[in-house]
Amino acid sequence: MTTRRDLLRTSAALIAGAAALNTRGAQTETQPHDNNTASSTYTPVVTPNGGTLPWRMIEGRKTFHLIAEPVKREFAPGMTVNCWGYNGQTPGPTIEAVEGDKVRIYVTNKLPEATSIHWHGILLPNGMDGVKGLTQPAIDPGKTFVYEFTLKQNGSFMYHPHADEMTQMACGMQGMFVIHPRSNESHAARAEAVRVARADRDYCIMLNNWHIEPGAYTPDPSVMTDFNMWTMNSRVFPGIAPMVARTGERVRIRVANVSMHEHPMHIHGVTMLVTGTDGGWLAPSARWPETTVLVPVGGVRVVEFVADAPGDWPFHCHKSHHTMNAMGHGIANMLGVDAHGVESKLRQLLPQYMHMGRDGMSEMAEMRMRLPENTLPMMSGDGPFGSVEMGGMFTMIKVRDDLAAGDYRDPGWYKHPPGTIAYEVDAKDVPNIG
Repeated sequence: MTTRRDLLRTSAALIAGAAALNTRGAQTETQPHDNNTASSTYTPVVTPNGGTLPWRMIEGRKTFHLIAEPVKREFAPGMTVNCWGYNGQTPGPTIEAVEGDKVRIYVTNKLPEATSIHWHGILLPNGMDGVKGLTQPAIDPGKTFVYEFTLKQNGSFMYHPHADEMTQMACGMQGMFVIHPRSNESHAARAEAVRVARADRDYCIMLNNWHIEPGAYTPDPSVMTDFNMWTMNSRVFPGIAPMVARTGERVRIRVANVSMHEHPMHIHGVTMLVTGTDGGWLAPSARWPETTVLVPVGGVRVVEFVADAPGDWPFHCHKSHHTMNAMGHGIANMLGVDAHGVESKLRQLLPQYMHMGRDGMSEMAEMRMRLPENTLPMMSGDGPFGSVEMGGMFTMIKVRDDLAAGDYRDPGWYKHPPGTIAYEVDAKDVPNIG
């Protein structure tokens, strides 16, 4: 049984170790692994625009330290948001461990209100489940609690508060908890043996929604449905880092959704195989192929594919308004309306007035019009052929023949082989097909 003296001594040692590992600064993408966790059987995960939480082995437990605190997050260049998160990040750093590990997780609350942490999908003792008022006392501001449990499963899970969720999750408090198999054999439904193939690249993506008024810096947690920002790892395009792979590598993407909407995540260039949820790995007979996988609210979907086609392939939500930024709601529908006569009269009163939307919304991206402070265009980001006209939940998977194993740097734009790019022809050259 852990005594108060043990807790104080261990906490002091952990905090000193955490300082040495720079838990509040830029996080390393991979973690050191001890020799007792079969680390050679898995590929460490990478969280684009994020990092992995450092740990130390103390008293036979893999020991972590999470700090719940206000953070500033750049959604993309030109927009910084006042968020809440963990260890200086939103989402919080990914926790990575191995099935069978005994873990100890210290949680320090530097928020202005009480909090707790729920370990979403993880099987553990009731008193470690992290529901404020039901399974534990609140972690009041300035206090530190410790959670201890043994990892009895493997798969893709989350952590988030179970205290004032409307505010805390709306402001960015969530993270992923990845538990690797101790060997290459796992169990689905505690019955059928499932082989968990090793991935060459293993990515974590967390989806969220926000309501941030144009010109504002702080999300409005009272909004329930009328969101205007959609993020992957609390970033929006063009600020989202691409995922990269070498041609022929097996890629795994773990997509977690703590937003208020379900998201149909669509991939270009390959077919994904759905291999897992936050309930565990799917038996081979239960897996199915998709190019669009629906990630439900409060759920995780794990997809895998072989990156067998070089190029810059989009990966995005297929709800079109989720690939836009700072959307304006309640504006008049001017599509197809010729308002030039009205525009000339309005300019006599408002010299900078511009009529927009008659021919579609792309003009808003092309015109680079002046926006309120700390506000992104609805659609922005340039590709090798001009404006991509995307925002929000949009990124790319960049596949290259010459990418070195373990190299996660952005390789730049794809150089298409001659004769493999769509091209313009004169209208008179179009054959009469009937």
